[in-house]
Amino acid sequence: MQIIELFKYLINAKSETPDDGGLLDFIAKYLQGYTAVRIDKNGVKNLFIYKKFGEGKHLCFAGHVDVVPAGTGWESDPYVALEKDGYIYGRGAQDMKSGVAAFLQALKETKEFNGTLSLLLTSDEEGPGKYGTLEVLKYLKANDLMPDSCIVAEPTCENVFGDAIKVGRRGSINGLLKIQGKQGHAAYPEKSLNPIHQIAKVLEKIAGVDLDHGDEFFAPSKFVITDIRSGMQVTNVTPNSLEMMFNVRNSTKTTTIEIETFIAEHFKEMDYTLSLDQTAYPFVTNSDTKIVKDIDKAIEEIAGVKTKYSTAGGTSDARFIAPCGVEVIEFGVKNDTIHSINERTTAKEVEDLYKVFKRLIEIY
Repeated sequence: MQIIELFKYLINAKSETPDDGGLLDFIAKYLQGYTAVRIDKNGVKNLFIYKKFGEGKHLCFAGHVDVVPAGTGWESDPYVALEKDGYIYGRGAQDMKSGVAAFLQALKETKEFNGTLSLLLTSDEEGPGKYGTLEVLKYLKANDLMPDSCIVAEPTCENVFGDAIKVGRRGSINGLLKIQGKQGHAAYPEKSLNPIHQIAKVLEKIAGVDLDHGDEFFAPSKFVITDIRSGMQVTNVTPNSLEMMFNVRNSTKTTTIEIETFIAEHFKEMDYTLSLDQTAYPFVTNSDTKIVKDIDKAIEEIAGVKTKYSTAGGTSDARFIAPCGVEVIEFGVKNDTIHSINERTTAKEVEDLYKVFKRLIEIY
């Protein structure tokens, strides 16, 4: 197959989380000469496939074949790749079957490499992620197969192809704050303690507030309120309690300790309980590492663009790979239609991404 034919084949496989749509079996056969290991668990399909060409470093390409549900309102079948006016439409076009196609074709065509090349693929990146990349990493650690460097081919570019790579990601801390009041009749507010009135006094001091100043890699950690619930949906009873949910996409400058202090400062006069759950930790790969320098060079040669380093956006499976001591970055096509109706990318971006990965392999 050529790169665009391969890309369309991947889109045509309906692989909504945690279904792989048969793609992992296909990929294992497509990369003849590579050793394939399936690490499936609890309905999640995982594949690690590798080839040792020489005694040098181990370069891994990582990603996911699963996609979010298509939803309704598409102008074409989301699971039949449509090429029109230079664009290719289909669920997963940007996130991230373009990336999978690009590194899969680059590896298939590689004949020489002074080291080990590998792919790490899961069918559960868009879901809970508990039995996906994490399980593969356990296997790699146990079998002394952990890579030196890794590229996750998530869509990273902002305005033009090649203009941004992710050298890190912010962490993610979810919080649940419960305020205890005293229920009563709305006509006798003096006999109750209304938690809505209590929280109203501090909302402007916490909503959307920056918890740190950020740095050269990270934007400030922001306190984002996502849900407030209280009462019984009646007008004559003051509520007994209130629950507020929030999220902080944190830089390396803010931890759960700083959040606990922040909450205590503003809610010290209230009867509250706080629970925090850190689902991802912030990380950054130094700009002077080999993988960053090499991808820089490949992008400039192929796309004619000097890329910038970013840590913006949500989380990816890179958050699991970085703590293993692997130098990890992300690079893929432009990110402007992921998870949306009529998701699309350009054929040229897919071709250029494949060329960048081929050149990276040569340089690395």
